Amino acid sequence: MQTAWLIRHGQSEGNLGLATLDPASNPLTAAGWEQAGQVSAAFSQPPSLIVTSAYRRSQQTAEPTRQRFPAAPHEEWPVHEYTYLSPLLCRNTTPEQRRPLSDDYWQRCDPFYRHGEDAECFADFMERVAYLLTALSRREERFITIFGHGMFFRAVLWRLLRGPVELSSEAMRQFRAFEGSFDIPNGAIIKVEMHNGELLFSGVITRHLSLGASVC
Repeated sequence: MQTAWLIRHGQSEGNLGLATLDPASNPLTAAGWEQAGQVSAAFSQPPSLIVTSAYRRSQQTAEPTRQRFPAAPHEEWPVHEYTYLSPLLCRNTTPEQRRPLSDDYWQRCDPFYRHGEDAECFADFMERVAYLLTALSRREERFITIFGHGMFFRAVLWRLLRGPVELSSEAMRQFRAFEGSFDIPNGAIIKVEMHNGELLFSGVITRHLSLGASVC
């Protein structure tokens, strides 16, 4: 049986509502580093593969785990957060300052609309989600850990529950409703297991964040 952990990054400066230069460079806070350490302590066995996104907060969250298991290989996959607002047009802004742009984006619900040349459309986002699910089904490692992002992981769960997505405004609205229906806290873990070619997932695991029992 293959197991994957989907691990949301620790608390970042953006999560606190602070202005950030861009989505990729948004760093962890002191509390985020503490959560990263608690994630590392939750492992009862070494991972076969450690995956991060290209975003700084993902890589920082993985750092304590990589230090604890230096023999575990590391790869960077396109599991970064859904960057639907242009980083260039939103430089040095807070989440509150970006809210009108975000509201406008989701009111459009156009799966092919781009807020800027450096922004993703919903179709791009769904391609990355499909890439991850395909990669998990094809890899031979038995225990893969993926340090990623909240909206991206909610999209993965939505895709697992829904099946293949036909791109449309209605599908985009359905995803928006789904991803707003529950939270994945910073540092939380979702276990995904492969059974007879089918990917199954657990609920959102947070008990390790208080340094409780191991979750593996």
